[in-house]
Amino acid sequence: MKYEPHSYQEYATNWILNKDKVGLLMDMGLGKTVCTLTAIEELIYNYFDIVKALVIAPLRVAEDTWTVEAEKWNHLKNLKISKILGTEKERRAALNIKADIYVINRENVVWLVKECGKNWPFDMVVVDELSSFKSPKSQRFKALRKIRAKRIVGLTGTPSPNGLMDLWSEIYLLDQGERLGKTLTSYRDQYFVPDKRNQNIIFSYKPKEEAEDVIYKKLSDICISMKAEDYLELPERIDNIISVKLQKDVEEKYKKFEKELLLPLKDSDIVANNAAVLTNKLLQFANGAIYDENDEVVEIHNEKLKALEEIIEAASGKPVLIFYAYKHDRDRLKKYFKNAKELKTSEDIKKWNNGEIEIMLVHPASAGHGLNLQAGGNIIIWFGLTWSLELYQQANARVYRQGQKQNVIIHHLVAKGTIDENVMRALENKSVGQEVLLQAVKARIGGKTYD
Repeated sequence: MKYEPHSYQEYATNWILNKDKVGLLMDMGLGKTVCTLTAIEELIYNYFDIVKALVIAPLRVAEDTWTVEAEKWNHLKNLKISKILGTEKERRAALNIKADIYVINRENVVWLVKECGKNWPFDMVVVDELSSFKSPKSQRFKALRKIRAKRIVGLTGTPSPNGLMDLWSEIYLLDQGERLGKTLTSYRDQYFVPDKRNQNIIFSYKPKEEAEDVIYKKLSDICISMKAEDYLELPERIDNIISVKLQKDVEEKYKKFEKELLLPLKDSDIVANNAAVLTNKLLQFANGAIYDENDEVVEIHNEKLKALEEIIEAASGKPVLIFYAYKHDRDRLKKYFKNAKELKTSEDIKKWNNGEIEIMLVHPASAGHGLNLQAGGNIIIWFGLTWSLELYQQANARVYRQGQKQNVIIHHLVAKGTIDENVMRALENKSVGQEVLLQAVKARIGGKTYD
């Protein structure tokens, strides 16, 4: 296919060509991959500036997206790509193949850095998705910060999904601390003040006044930000909240369950590990089943399944993409809908896009960056909600993206009187975090209000 780039895509490609350190903060659907591949092709074959490029990506993207995109466009046909995936033996073999671009999943970054040692062979590194390196404590960040490449490019549509604190480690990988400081502590001290605290223990920080403007100004020479709504004429997106009423006895069980879980924390601060456990328990209950202390599944109700059945029936055979939250959700969905297919492989993606799958089950963490599912349908159903704003946005963007021809309908099954309502409000307000949700639920324990 002949590549006829939009003006913003040309701009993005030139931004990469003209700078050694680049943060391409482009919304989902704007074509980050083809812009980057075009720049790599130019740098290797026209500029003679680099010889080998390394792309670090989520596993499914590493397996499929970069090679598919390179094969799609005529001007990229001469690029040879080697996938450093699979067993250690297979990875070593792929590393020794003569190629232009080497693609590896982010879980194997630590292995690659150790394997190459001081003889780092890549003069360009592309990190797709940069926000997956937001934790400075992660092994992948610690490994990648050791390497020095002639050029480095970070790709993401969500640079700070949980707030400005995320930016430090991502930008450090690009400039080794030149713009935001050499340490997270110095960055935090300069731009943040304590927020939630218990005497001397600080649980969270909030940005100082005007910190956001100052930070983005510091990054403006290496980062460009492009929003889809500014450049794409997408079909309409219709968000539909379906309130699922629980039976009275189930509703009473939920209130009792919620109260018993949260009451011990009524007068104390909720820390992350408690918040994770508690939100997960409450979200499971809202979906209709829960893991007990022995990891056995206890089914509680099937109200969401019945509501889902009505939506599928109303779709009249049109394909639907269902996002589930827990393994027991997936198993119950498969049992209830015999023709449901779980997305696992590249072949499943192909079948979905060819219209061969009527009901596709996907975990949002498996449908993140780089998957193109817009050709297969336009109906999304959130059976189980996620408190991760990044996962929520990325998952929806698999269908609501460039190339989608129909209006996209996104149904959210929200169990009335449960934590689902808090999650939905937080997603709408783009302020999601487990602690935020638990504080909201904590405020109403005892059954005072469920509005």
